[in-house]
Amino acid sequence: MTAPLFFDPPPRTQLLIDGAWCSGSTGQHLDVVNPSTEAVIAQVGVAGQADVERAVQAAAQAFAAWKNTTGAQRAALLRAIARGVQAGRERLAALQSLNNGKPLAEAQIDVDDVVATFDYYAGLAEQLDTAGESEIVLPSADFRAWIRREPAGVAALIVPWNFPMVTTAWKLAPALAAGCTVVLKPSEITPLPELELAAIAVQAGLPPGVLNVLTGTGPEVGAPLAAHPKVAKVSFTGSTAVGIQVMKAAADTVKGVGLELGGKSSIIVFADADLDLAADLIMGGGFFNAGQMCSATSRVLAQQPIAAALLGRLARRAEELAVGDPFTPGVQMGPITNRAQYERVLQAIAQGCASGARVVAGGPARAGPGYFIRPTIFSDVPSDSALWREEIFGPVLCVRAFKTEAQAIAAANDTRYGLVASVVTADAERGARVTAALEAGVVWVNAPQVIFPQASWGGYKQSSLGRELGPFGLAAYQEIKQVVRPA
Repeated sequence: MTAPLFFDPPPRTQLLIDGAWCSGSTGQHLDVVNPSTEAVIAQVGVAGQADVERAVQAAAQAFAAWKNTTGAQRAALLRAIARGVQAGRERLAALQSLNNGKPLAEAQIDVDDVVATFDYYAGLAEQLDTAGESEIVLPSADFRAWIRREPAGVAALIVPWNFPMVTTAWKLAPALAAGCTVVLKPSEITPLPELELAAIAVQAGLPPGVLNVLTGTGPEVGAPLAAHPKVAKVSFTGSTAVGIQVMKAAADTVKGVGLELGGKSSIIVFADADLDLAADLIMGGGFFNAGQMCSATSRVLAQQPIAAALLGRLARRAEELAVGDPFTPGVQMGPITNRAQYERVLQAIAQGCASGARVVAGGPARAGPGYFIRPTIFSDVPSDSALWREEIFGPVLCVRAFKTEAQAIAAANDTRYGLVASVVTADAERGARVTAALEAGVVWVNAPQVIFPQASWGGYKQSSLGRELGPFGLAAYQEIKQVVRPA
């Protein structure tokens, strides 16, 4: 079964500025490629400096009215967006799979995540009508003081290609709930699902200028957005290297910056663990979305008594994993999403082989069209090799053995990243002890990488600046004002 080449109606390909769909001022177009076939499936407009200016001005003008809407009014629109996404679930999932390459079952999970996120922030928006202002106790009887939470202003949202719509929802829903207006820059690689989500938001009744969408590259759109003086908040998800550039661009105008960046995370498997459960968690943490996750637990630390048995299980499962077109029934892993990343992953595998690491499964790319790479597992990986230390962002796992709990913790923390970690053990006390010692923003114990909009997302060190999801996600788009008057 092949991916649908035609949609009725066809996917959106234009920019959205001030409530109107329009062509980019550059007159240029970007090819959108199906990573399973390498065929061009659409062309989207390319925004330029003039479009950035128009979109930011539209958002700034719309902010005056939008910030004065009630939380209940914004909640109604957020729920309308959620219902629109729910109604379009099959179309949106198909666009995800066609544009990103992930299996259809994974794309459906993504769509459900978008619905849950908009519904959650609708609830928080309603609470703002009663909880947006709170009195604080002062040491003086002569004065009273209140803390008010108010929308920050225009928010620039710059999102990646590995989870289209999901990372957008994590930013867009809280920004709208807080009362901010938005200029969204989707990845130029996966713009089709994002434009479809924007169309649903417009159909839900979002006023003109509240949401603007600019397709194009980072230098043409992302950089001028981050530097624009009328943008009050920049939220970026992507590589650490680009995140640093975004932060530098925003520094001249001293605006709020939120960064969700890279990771090189570990899953620690102790000798008392259920090995079948451990293998399930490792396969999911390493090969879901073809390993294209900042949260990929690509470093497997296995205690010596069970290391060989676990490695054998993983090698068998990796060789049996069904890789192919995401629309083919039974496929468990699709292609890498774009050629540049495909070539980077292949280069990392080649460098790993050259460093002396041993390939126990996978290795070369799959023959034929498409950016397919077999699930790859290395053992005997030197701890100072790039394979062990650098984010690969592909279906590559590295396995190392450890003796003691202290060694496992030290190895897991020995990284410039600190996004997530996983622990697999039958000892509840050890699970709690190791969790407390790990330098990571999210830790799963005997659990898959489940994420809830009610919780938090983000990490330590060079993985994050700030947090998304939960009440922290809403607070990221708010300013705090103190009001004092005589008692």
